[in-house]
Order: sequence, then structure tokens, then C-alpha cells
Amino acid sequence: MSAMPVRVPAVLLAAAVLGLLSGCGSGDSDASVQDKPLSAVVPAEGGSAGSASAEAERLHRQLPGLGPKTLAQVPAATRQAVVVTGEDRDSPKATVVLYERTAGGWRAGSEWPAHNALKGWTDDHRLGDLRSPIGVFTLSDAGGRLPDPGTELPYDRSGAFTIDGTGFEGEPLAGSFDYVVAIDYNRAPGTSPLDWTRPLGAHKGGGIWIHVDHEGPTKGCVTLAKPHMKELLRALDPDLNPVVVMGDAASLRR
Repeated sequence: MSAMPVRVPAVLLAAAVLGLLSGCGSGDSDASVQDKPLSAVVPAEGGSAGSASAEAERLHRQLPGLGPKTLAQVPAATRQAVVVTGEDRDSPKATVVLYERTAGGWRAGSEWPAHNALKGWTDDHRLGDLRSPIGVFTLSDAGGRLPDPGTELPYDRSGAFTIDGTGFEGEPLAGSFDYVVAIDYNRAPGTSPLDWTRPLGAHKGGGIWIHVDHEGPTKGCVTLAKPHMKELLRALDPDLNPVVVMGDAASLRR
């Protein structure tokens, strides 16, 4: 299991609370996730390093719906991938599948309906653009207003995850932050999702989470129905180096 998250000082927590409404929908690609090829697996007895590399490449490419540019961003150590596939570049609707990598390749879990940002997706997210960032980002920390449902990720339970008001379609936002998983875009991994540190600068947004769906588009986050959020939280394992792979279908195929 990963270390428990660093608790942020009160002044930073206050800034986070003030920024949540703009933050949930204000992020972009994670500077800490570098493009790197899949490393060679340990060859079986009697096998060769070359054949092991070929097998690793074969298994890596079995993650469906992803093109070579996207696959190249998936870290070699990753064994869990939350793939968020948007309907199209300008759509706020998507599907989510959690894949786990086994000796036989990537195994798909259930497919869940999801929402993303109001205006769809972007390769260059900016604060307030109402688009979700395209890319591959690590998943390090979780939290929420409700008690930990049983995740192995560090979990910060806090009343600061409370939200009210209405969304873009007049839907109530209450309960949206009951459970959240921080997407490591423009944030410091190993901290509460409420941490307002922005390594790429405030203009690049932040506070991009997977959180409970409120039945409408977001400012940049990805949302799932509450039962699916609980299932995702219980499934994510920091020892498997989970990532989220997110974007519209055409972009992910690049």
C-alpha cells in the first residue's frame, strides 16, 4: 500500500475549498507522466530477452482502442488502466472501463457510462475552458465526504468535499464529492485531492477528479454513478501503479 497522504495546511485547504467549483474541470496533462516504452519482462526459463520483449509489446498493445502515441504514455509498470473514452471531441458523454493486466494480457471489467466536461476534450487544457484534458495520468490519492469505502489508495475524508448548487443542466450537485479519485494532472501526487499545489501554474487548471455523477456535464472532471465509484475505489490498487487514460475516441487511437 502507498504511504498515507500528506495533510495540507489550513490555508491551502481553504484555498482548495474556494477553488473546487472551478477546479473540478480545470486541469490538463500530467507533467510527471513521461512517454516511455514498455520495458522488457523477465524471460521465462529457456527463453530469450528478445522474445520476452516481443511478448511484453504484444501484451501492451492488447489494451484496446489505443493507438501507438497513447500507448507510449502508459508507464511500463502499470497493471491497472482506467480507460475513459469520450463519444467525440465536443461531447460531454463517455464510457469508462477498468482494465487489469495479467499474464495473458489486459482483462476488461464492466463498462460504465460517464460524463466529462461540457465542451468535450482538449490536448491543451486551460483554466475555465470547460474541456477535459486528454492524456495518461497516474492515480495516487482519493478522498471524499463519506467514509472510506474500502480503497487501498490513501483516502482523505473531509467535510471540505461538500458541494451544493446546480450543474449546467440544472441538476443538483449535492453529493458529487462523496467519493473522489484525484487525477494526477497539474497536482502533487501523494497529497489530499484538496491540495491546491499547481506545478504547471494556475493557468493550466487543476482539481481534475473522477467523482460521483450528478447526471450532467462537468467543468473538466470525469463522473461515475455512486455504486460504480465505490466499485472503482475498491478495485484500485497502488501496487499495480494505476493510471487513467482519457480522451475522445479519435484522440485515443492516435
